[in-house]
Amino acid sequence: MIDRAHTLWKEDWRKRSFADRKTIVSKAADLLRADKDKHARLISTEMGKVLHEAVAEIELSADILTYYAENAERFLAPKKLSVSGGHEATVVNEPLGVIYCVEPWNFPYYQLARVAAPNLMAGNVVMVKHAPGVPQCAVAFEELFRKAGAPEGAYTNLFLTNDQSEVLIGRPEIRGVALTGSERAGSAVAGQAGRALKKSTMELGGSDAFIVLDDADLDEVVPRAAAARISNNGQVCTSAKRMIVDESLVDAFTSRLKDAFAEFRYGDPLEQGVTHGPMSSETAMKTTQAQVKKAVEAGASLVTGGKQLDRDGFFLEAAILTGITKDNPAFYEEIFGPVAVIHSVKGEEAAIALANDSPYGLGGSVHSSDVARARKVADQIDTGMVYINAITGSAPDVPFGGIRNSGYGRELSEFGIEEFLNRKLIFLPRDA
Repeated sequence: MIDRAHTLWKEDWRKRSFADRKTIVSKAADLLRADKDKHARLISTEMGKVLHEAVAEIELSADILTYYAENAERFLAPKKLSVSGGHEATVVNEPLGVIYCVEPWNFPYYQLARVAAPNLMAGNVVMVKHAPGVPQCAVAFEELFRKAGAPEGAYTNLFLTNDQSEVLIGRPEIRGVALTGSERAGSAVAGQAGRALKKSTMELGGSDAFIVLDDADLDEVVPRAAAARISNNGQVCTSAKRMIVDESLVDAFTSRLKDAFAEFRYGDPLEQGVTHGPMSSETAMKTTQAQVKKAVEAGASLVTGGKQLDRDGFFLEAAILTGITKDNPAFYEEIFGPVAVIHSVKGEEAAIALANDSPYGLGGSVHSSDVARARKVADQIDTGMVYINAITGSAPDVPFGGIRNSGYGRELSEFGIEEFLNRKLIFLPRDA
């Protein structure tokens, strides 16, 4: 597989015009949209996401493919530099080769689109180790490109063990490594890439702050908070895992968020009207339960939820924790499940300090009736992304990524296509 991918890149794909590559990537997007219900059902079946969320993921994935098909040539146009001495200097963007990507289960199509679209359009070829829990999604995404006319080796799905993955990273044909996943996985893969002198990008965990200032409108904020934390059962890197609420609003906010959680309808993710399906696995559910139990034993208050529902499947009732002090394990760790942690603070300076007191730095949001005030707070949050009066989200044309233990590098937008390139200088002396 790697011989085929490398040969294709060297002899064919890198030499193709943007127009040729655009035809294939655009066709893959069209195929995805034309059969979005089938693909969405694979997501729901394999990892439990409710169908309407799965459909939205398919639509976003298709939009990402289209975005890069339409814009890659403009993003990667040669850039003339202004240099002294009357010389001529131009930077051209060239592909590196085979890019190896390790992707997670929580967004089985979106995560693939984020790496496939920019790299294929840049002239790289892509090999992907998808999460073992979503094999049908992995195969179906690969099939999109085959049906769109991509030659064998342009996009390759791999079913690998972690040991095989490490061997692959060491192969000289691999010229870049991208991973979305846990800190543990990121540390391992980044280390392997570093030892092999391969460029890498890492999108890892997060403990995003959801800051509610004292002038916020709870009629707007509480529904946002429920969605920000519990979409995809809280199994999102950019979930609002820490809700930092001004003390003047915290009691009302907590009570209303509890009421919002009580309205959830759990069930078969393919069933109309269901708001929350099962968690992705028994391990995911039990890990989250154990974190809640440990937090309570360390002094936190469990306002609601945290128990497995009495029905078949790995259903966990959405929970709210309060009273988490700095010596509580839950203060710093990421809870990757349907658990909202609410902190009470006095004033925006305290909110900023608490938001920044984290090993992570992925996303976050600020909520206020005064946008200018919210912007000033956002400027002081140390993280890769901050949304104002909105849920931390994703779109093809805005960059996605974090700092510190949340990783490095960016995906999406014009920044996402720049990660795995050779920015080659062509220099022409004035008197040449």
